Amino acid sequence: MNALNFLEKIKLLKKEPEISSPEVVPKTVSWTETSDTVSRHFQFQPDGQLYVKVVNDSRPIIHKVSESFVNTFFPSGYPYSVNEGYLRYTQFRALQHFSSAALSVLSTQSLLYAAGLRPTPAQATAVSWILKDGMQHMGKLICSSLGARMDSEPKRWRVFADVLYDLGTSLEVLSPLCPQLFLEMAGLGNFAKGMATVAARATRLPIYSSFAKEGNLSDLYAKGEAISTVFNVVGLGAGIQLLSTVCTSMQGKMIVGSLLSVVHVYSTYEEMRAAPINTLNPQRTAMIIEDFLKTGKVSSPADLRYREDLLFPGRVIKEAGNVKVGRQLHKAMKPSRFKQLKEIFPDEKFILNFGNKSTDMVLEQNASGEDALRGWLVAAYVFPAVNLDVEMLEEAYEKMNTVMPMLQSELQSKGWHTDRFLDGTGSRYGL
Repeated sequence: MNALNFLEKIKLLKKEPEISSPEVVPKTVSWTETSDTVSRHFQFQPDGQLYVKVVNDSRPIIHKVSESFVNTFFPSGYPYSVNEGYLRYTQFRALQHFSSAALSVLSTQSLLYAAGLRPTPAQATAVSWILKDGMQHMGKLICSSLGARMDSEPKRWRVFADVLYDLGTSLEVLSPLCPQLFLEMAGLGNFAKGMATVAARATRLPIYSSFAKEGNLSDLYAKGEAISTVFNVVGLGAGIQLLSTVCTSMQGKMIVGSLLSVVHVYSTYEEMRAAPINTLNPQRTAMIIEDFLKTGKVSSPADLRYREDLLFPGRVIKEAGNVKVGRQLHKAMKPSRFKQLKEIFPDEKFILNFGNKSTDMVLEQNASGEDALRGWLVAAYVFPAVNLDVEMLEEAYEKMNTVMPMLQSELQSKGWHTDRFLDGTGSRYGL
């Protein structure tokens, strides 16, 4: 009987419809954060997106506007997400774009006057976006072959780019004085501006990279372009106003154009000085060695930025061994001397040849920044030596090996990139 009841119960269970489990609805996670004047509601959506809504904001209107301005023109997390000097760099970048845009309006109208046209200021502004071909392309091609030099000295070439730009603009502004040479002056002007365009764009990435403290390079670039756009538009408006007032005569145009050129180049110079480049080149390496030997400390990129010589970066530093980098091997030393030095430093990727006034250092093809630093230290420990012998070189080499691990660690902690050495077009050797 019990067995029959048990079988009947099993049959009844089989006949009962299966109850489907309820569909699991993903939950959203939300919370509210409240400060003194602002309450914000944060909510993670099921797809992982974060939704933020301001619930209550009792701040004064000036605070709201300033926050909106910072969010539009500065990287997220500013000032903690960028390296030192970014604000000063941005200020002069804005001034540079403003003066450049105003100057372009003056130069374009002058070109059209020289060609026999009498355009309105608004027409001159429109044409300034079109008149950028012809000789300009040739200038771009020539300047594109100088990329290695720009990697080594991006600040110098950025300043040089704006000097070239203003030179080309000056030729355009002066073109009405000799209308018979209109094509020549317009062509040379656009040639110079073409070279300036390539140099400015090629140096943009290393400059932005120097400020990217948290890998936020794209954010820095986007905000930089926002600032450029705004101040270019403002500068164009100022150029139109100048053409309608003080620049109606050629004398006024020459005076205002000269002032704008000075402001333009000065802004770029100060803009570049504020940038803390963290890659090793001959000038920065020499200054690092000089400071290390004097104080025992390693200078950071921010420490060296205002000491860099943007106009003549090739100078040698006595306290760092008067080292020169980049000469061809056969010009720097004789084959017999090369063999002798290679026996003293068999495992190194540098060769040092000590002269009376300077020390030539030639690097192997795959030498890094660390290799250059090792050679620089040896040269600095030896220089100046009246009667240099093998024993002095070996002593300097041992001293370098003793301090190099600590120097390398300090360099990396200060943010220097020692995996490469940017010596421009310096010649290297291969075995």
